[in-house]
Amino acid sequence: MAAALVAAPQNPAPTDQRPVYGSGVDLVVVSATVTDAAGHFVRGLRQDEFDVLEDGRSQPISAFTSERVPVSLGIALDLSNSMKGQKLKQAREALDHLLADLLDPADEIFLYCFSDEPVLLRGWTSRRDLLRRALDSMAAGGLTALYDTVAQAVTFAQTGKHRKKALIIISDGNDTASHTSVAMLKRQIQESEVLVYAIGIDATRSSGDGGAPPQFPPSQPPPVPLPGQGGWPPRRPAPFPPAPPRAPIPGPHQVEGPVDAQALRSLTDDSGGRTEIIRSAGDLDPASAGIADELSRQYFLGYQAAQRDGRWHTIDVVVRGGEFKVRARRGYVAQNPPKESR
Repeated sequence: MAAALVAAPQNPAPTDQRPVYGSGVDLVVVSATVTDAAGHFVRGLRQDEFDVLEDGRSQPISAFTSERVPVSLGIALDLSNSMKGQKLKQAREALDHLLADLLDPADEIFLYCFSDEPVLLRGWTSRRDLLRRALDSMAAGGLTALYDTVAQAVTFAQTGKHRKKALIIISDGNDTASHTSVAMLKRQIQESEVLVYAIGIDATRSSGDGGAPPQFPPSQPPPVPLPGQGGWPPRRPAPFPPAPPRAPIPGPHQVEGPVDAQALRSLTDDSGGRTEIIRSAGDLDPASAGIADELSRQYFLGYQAAQRDGRWHTIDVVVRGGEFKVRARRGYVAQNPPKESR
């Protein structure tokens, strides 16, 4: 029997919708995916079967549900030159299936595309017709500003109206045009509540997400970041200034290569999401369907943050009384409170 949501008292959301972890006030939210030894989703668990540990210490669970909760979902689609033709066609078909049949009508979605730079094609909406129209307008060509796009998309995802927030990245190549480094982006994701998923299209490697990742050549060193986080006209206020004009990055950064699975996993795994590498664009539909199914079967838990110290705090979610595998966010950065202006 599904458990009902038991939540702490609700406070008015701040205008910028960013998660703030304050002592005795705000919740640290955790979406937990529970599977058995065969990899099947485990349903029907009760709140008293879960234990949430922060830095090894058990925390009282103050919010819990085993039912599906609405999701504020972002999609970031690679439109670089290598996505031309059949890949783009199959990406459109997979996303159309996702929007039409796999998501709940209460979910809200935004759509980013990226080649040389990020472009917000459609802001928050629950209207599938507007999203399909945006998909139909896409054309591929250019470089791959993957990390810049994810940085903007994670920030935009945090303005979603639902407490559960997620982002799906679809790409077939490594980053060739960003000013955001993997380390900067990893920190940003750790400071957010966003579940990050990635689907990498790479015919040169085997598909799947289980076990240890294969060995790949080391990633290219990221370019020196420029100040600013990038801007757009979101429906809800965002507190970040627009990015300065960007110049093309010369030299080896403009060489297109296979998808960097290690970099993607370093971004997705801390959030509680995952990276799946597929062999061809024809596998996009089952891969995106699998993520949608996972989002609908997760347990939603929350506990009150203990402190604001600007540090990383580990989170471990355990299910008692069974040999279950639990995948959830690995921790969070307890952001310092803003300084009072004089």
